[in-house]
Amino acid sequence: MKEITVTVIDNDVEKALRILKKKIQNDGLFKRLKVKKNFEKPCQYRRRKMREAIRRQRIAASRSRRKRS
Repeated sequence: MKEITVTVIDNDVEKALRILKKKIQNDGLFKRLKVKKNFEKPCQYRRRKMREAIRRQRIAASRSRRKRS
């Protein structure tokens, strides 16, 4: 796991919390915690992994199309 740090400037804790939440969300930690919270059947695990792989492929394909244009 990589280390996530946020600096608090001028005692603005609310802003630092917003930045921390955004960093955690972009890292995917919330998603992993949600998945680990409950037991996942093996068939559901495979289905979820397949959906994630398809989504990654779709995103990569759209990025490569943008580069060509």
